Amino acid sequence: MEMLDQSLGQLARSVAGATRIFNDYQLDFCCAGKHSLRDAAQEKGIDAEEIVQRLASLQGATDETDWNAEPSEVLIDHILLRFHERHRQQLPELIRLARKVEQTHGERNDCPAGLADHLSEMQQELESHMKKEEQILFPLLLRGQAALAGGPITIMRMEHEQHGDALQHLLALTNNINLPQAACNTWQALYFALRVFREDLMEHIHLENNILFENAALIRSAHA
Repeated sequence: MEMLDQSLGQLARSVAGATRIFNDYQLDFCCAGKHSLRDAAQEKGIDAEEIVQRLASLQGATDETDWNAEPSEVLIDHILLRFHERHRQQLPELIRLARKVEQTHGERNDCPAGLADHLSEMQQELESHMKKEEQILFPLLLRGQAALAGGPITIMRMEHEQHGDALQHLLALTNNINLPQAACNTWQALYFALRVFREDLMEHIHLENNILFENAALIRSAHA
């Protein structure tokens, strides 16, 4: 199957480094990962062939870890260290910066009014989600009890959809995280950190939805 007809999730799994390219074009490979590259590019009004060329250049030319080839326990450790801990560091600072920008520049029409409150809601939802994974789902998978993980995985997927909606609202509040003219240093720092957070959360969701959860489903099917 040619790349244009593969889903974003398939390409994110099979082409190491693809997620960076998808982030460049703001293509949702995690929550909307079932859409084909062709359809996703058409919806965004971007050149799908250009993306195909960039993806083709990555094949066989990256040092990134192939998480499909790693055991679940290694992937879970990576998720905990690279994403759970990172999000817990990122969000308090993002909230602080957003409140400062809103308090200082609230009179401007391009000020991201409501961003700090939205990030606070995201922090609460994400913390609850990560605790469920740490206390329930991940221990099941690490004990080799994938057969019991179907229910928790369904809930985690639903919550991932909610995180995706929250990221879309974040983009709406910030003009797609594009800085306005004459933005102060705090505003610049905020938007830079927002872009990093968005990319991290999308990568986090991708690794769980498209690799960890799919691997667990294969194990359940094999034992059915």
